Amino acid sequence: MSITFTDGFGAGTFSLYCNGEARQDILQHKINRVRVIRRADGYYAQFCLDVEHKEPGKYTGQVIGIDLGLVHFYTDQNGNKVDCPKFLRRSERRIKQHQRRLSRKFRKGIKPQSQNYHKQRKRLGKVHLKVQRQRRDWVIKLARCVVMSHDIVVYENLQVHNLVRNHHLAKSIHDASWSLFTRWLDYYGKVFDKVVIAVPPQYTSQDCSGCGYWVQKTLSTRTHQCPRCGIVLCCDVNAARVILIRGLEMLGIEWNNGTLGHKGTASVPSTEGTLGEMSTAVVDGQPDTVSAVAEPRTRIPCP
Repeated sequence: MSITFTDGFGAGTFSLYCNGEARQDILQHKINRVRVIRRADGYYAQFCLDVEHKEPGKYTGQVIGIDLGLVHFYTDQNGNKVDCPKFLRRSERRIKQHQRRLSRKFRKGIKPQSQNYHKQRKRLGKVHLKVQRQRRDWVIKLARCVVMSHDIVVYENLQVHNLVRNHHLAKSIHDASWSLFTRWLDYYGKVFDKVVIAVPPQYTSQDCSGCGYWVQKTLSTRTHQCPRCGIVLCCDVNAARVILIRGLEMLGIEWNNGTLGHKGTASVPSTEGTLGEMSTAVVDGQPDTVSAVAEPRTRIPCP
């Protein structure tokens, strides 16, 4: 199987190597765009096909609120935690070794560099590529598992480009790949016709999940203690519950310590400035159209 480019670039004809399933998809569907990308281990062709990817989803009646973190990749409202694999940290020693070897082969003021330099450069690129693929594969499998096992998934829409300004945490935040995980959550939500909602992250770690009282804490405080209702929880579990409560409020559903109840109708007419999305009714197990936009909350500091 081969592909010929007839554009002005004049790339010519290339041989394609792919499995049988990919070959059938390419031959049977309309191709909108083809892009050739270069990686450390070779060249790849990306085909954009005109296909709607849908898979039958099983409605289990389960909901989940996700609080993202660095020590634990995410924590849900029930206290279940998934540890962050930290692929970059685990491969950092090997990366440094290849980087030192590359630096020794570099000759300042000489162009082009030697063949040994370029060979070492490719070895270093393959190490980085392996870390990238490990992280991507783990995130995709985790996102698919979360969406398949829950009808409603609520996560906090973190502004990662602002968080990485902290140079002490920038490497760990990039290694966690929160943005990649949330993008695949949204994708699989459309594939399986499940509800995936992003809520603003403001005050999710400060509000009490029991009574809504604002308990001011620092990042080093790992236990939530509410002086009003007396609830004592892990800070991440409390944040996950707050995230879930805010997401269910958008659907007109009330969450009371693991039980669900409808506040009102879950079908809201589309108004100006709102985004209509497909959601899943937990009771009936059928999709319903709701509004899925949340406005950031404002808080007045407690005396």
